[in-house]
Amino acid sequence: MTSKSLLVSLSALLLTLAAWLWWSADKAQEHARQEPLQCALPAQPPSAAHPGMVWVPGGTLQLGDTVYREELPVRNVAVQGFWMDRTEVTNAQFAAFVQATGYVTVAEQAVDAKAHPELAPDLRLPGAVVFISPNDLVGGGNPAQWWRYLPGANWRHPGGQPTSIQGRESFPVVNLTYRDALAYAQWAGRALPSEAQWEWAARASAAPTETEHAQPAQANTWQGLFPVRNSAEDGFVGLAPVGCYAPNALGLFDMIGNVWELTSDAYRPGHGEAASGPPDQVPRGMATVSAGQRVIKGGSFLCSPDYCMRYRSGARQPQDDDLGASHLGFRTVLLAPGS
Repeated sequence: MTSKSLLVSLSALLLTLAAWLWWSADKAQEHARQEPLQCALPAQPPSAAHPGMVWVPGGTLQLGDTVYREELPVRNVAVQGFWMDRTEVTNAQFAAFVQATGYVTVAEQAVDAKAHPELAPDLRLPGAVVFISPNDLVGGGNPAQWWRYLPGANWRHPGGQPTSIQGRESFPVVNLTYRDALAYAQWAGRALPSEAQWEWAARASAAPTETEHAQPAQANTWQGLFPVRNSAEDGFVGLAPVGCYAPNALGLFDMIGNVWELTSDAYRPGHGEAASGPPDQVPRGMATVSAGQRVIKGGSFLCSPDYCMRYRSGARQPQDDDLGASHLGFRTVLLAPGS
């Protein structure tokens, strides 16, 4: 082994160790607070047309918002009715897909060095980008201080090796790419929502309200000084199981917070403007160079009033098509007659 290879391997080992220590500390905090590993969902009637989904009636959406420039301009969009998963896709649901198909996610495969010769060797290893809360901040708010590309991180190991989803079957599956989410959706006979479908559903088929810009009480977001300390006033430091907070008027859970959610729409710079690059977004160039990007919606447990007011239905961000991240999940939709 060359000295360069040894340094790369040592660097990857140290990053994995750091992630494991943060994960272990986070799990210890969860245990001390007795954070639930599962939250009970309301039972659906046996006659439900599409179990696990709710009907979203059509209408006219005011797409966008005015907080960040990538959300502009606000414009009217007609949306036809559709069915949507009432929760984010869980680890258990994705595991069933993998067991049935043998599917291997992007994060579980090495990056093609010929396709991406500009990447450092450690960024070509199978892995994903993981949030690791720093002890303190050096030189301001550089997101590279809390985002790490960790070899070995994938949907089975959300915080890198040796973390696990054992006991966390009801948590949203993370560290997936657009291709992975699309493969699951197609296997289930469904699709990924468009940006307009997702935003319309998040607003419960209604016009936006003045209270939408406030940090929501019924959502998993960040309380405290981001990214150093989360006081967990909402009950969770990191991810929460699906369905722990009250649903919206349609019966959809966690449309805001917990994890960002992929849509089928290719990302274009805002609704006409360049994205403003929030601190909860993975820095470009940290991992694979994407052939494209998708719009993600809803914010995540990392959104806070002082750093990322993206816990709103009108918020949007780009996500590289070929990069998994520990704050990113998805849900599916079905185009079928309503109930």
